Amino acid sequence: MNSGAASSLVVSSHNFAEGGTLPMSTVFSGMGCTGHNRSPHLTWSGEPDETKSFALTLYDPDAPTGTGFYHWVLFNIPADCHQLEENAGASGSIGKPEDAVMSHTDFGSREYSGPCPPPGDPPHRYIFTVYALSVPSIPADAATTGAKLSFMMRESLLAKGSLSGRYGR
Repeated sequence: MNSGAASSLVVSSHNFAEGGTLPMSTVFSGMGCTGHNRSPHLTWSGEPDETKSFALTLYDPDAPTGTGFYHWVLFNIPADCHQLEENAGASGSIGKPEDAVMSHTDFGSREYSGPCPPPGDPPHRYIFTVYALSVPSIPADAATTGAKLSFMMRESLLAKGSLSGRYGR
């Protein structure tokens, strides 16, 4: 993060409310999960005037990995984009901004990978975070992980905001 404190963005969705249960449409399809694996609609506002691009991550801090789990990584979103339609995280989706890059999730895919916590775990938190950046693009490619992207954004971060949902099975 840059030397100043980052301000806050407001992030919302028409698919779920802050702290609410994520709908089955967003849940992973596979590994014992029976959702539709469609990324939710997201919208954001309140970025600083000097914003040149956005990035987005979906992170599960409760995953039993010791370091959490990235379910979606999207960056180089143009500064004039303030929403992603439902299923924008699908491979080849027309809802993804043209120059935005979807990179590796911890599932190893380059698309949205919905919630799929281990059976019997308490509901996990899934945190959608939008980052406002002072650069038009991050010099990274589709092989970039969520952890590496977080490191690469630290000097250009102007603001961020999150929306959290829960899911358990």
